[in-house]
Amino acid sequence: MSITTTKLTRAAGLCAVAAGLLFAAVQFNHPHLDANFVTTIEWTVRQTMKVLMAVLALVGITGMYLRQVKQTGVLGVIGYVLFSAGYLAMLSVEVIGTVVLPSIAHSAPGYVNDVLAVSTSGQAVGDIGLMQPLLSFMGIGYLGGGLLFGIALFRANILARWAAVLLAVGTLATIAIPMLPRINERLFALPTAVALVGLGISLWREQRTVAGQSLPKVASSPLDRAGAK
Repeated sequence: MSITTTKLTRAAGLCAVAAGLLFAAVQFNHPHLDANFVTTIEWTVRQTMKVLMAVLALVGITGMYLRQVKQTGVLGVIGYVLFSAGYLAMLSVEVIGTVVLPSIAHSAPGYVNDVLAVSTSGQAVGDIGLMQPLLSFMGIGYLGGGLLFGIALFRANILARWAAVLLAVGTLATIAIPMLPRINERLFALPTAVALVGLGISLWREQRTVAGQSLPKVASSPLDRAGAK
């Protein structure tokens, strides 16, 4: 099987779909985060899903950007770099949550609880060290990058524009989480999840159409003049 740009781009679309589905699935029935929950098997399973989601999302948004580099222009570059940096930071945070936090949950429960609080837009009681700037950078990259990348995708008008709008609005809406304490913050992840699914399907279908149009047409050979006589 030959590997082509079209096949790689379609695969990136499927990765975006999978990332969106994982992003949505991991939000349902999510228990309260504390040091005790960090030591459970459910935590490990959910964190593994989040790590996989971040990797798939990076592949997906990279495929979206490379498909329309010229059309998105400078705004697309800035949005893609910032959005992918946010997801890279998210990947780092989720890996730390998977392998580091459980190992110190019993010896330093206060620190673990503070990290979990900040990661869900709460306030830390003590000092969490370099986790603070990492979490802040993740938030800026996710929010700002998602907004700019969504606008760039909308202007390019290649993928589903409704999904591009939902990506921009969904990521920007997370800024309201601290101002709405009675609202379940996990609901704010659903618009972005749906946007990733929509953009991924749109990318896959668009590349499928391109592949169909590029198939060589079978031309009939002209009759030999001598044989036609």
